[in-house]
Amino acid sequence: MAQNFGWIEMVVFGTIALGFGLWQLHSINKEIARDKTAKDKAAKGMDRD
Repeated sequence: MAQNFGWIEMVVFGTIALGFGLWQLHSINKEIARDKTAKDKAAKGMDRD
């Protein structure tokens, strides 16, 4: 059993690291989409003038 602790640790912490990385990716993609929307709105507002 003691020889399996390394694998258990890798799986637990690997899952945590992967989850954190995916959360960061989602967060950055959401922020990019928000910035793009704001830029598009600003560009449309300048077209009317």
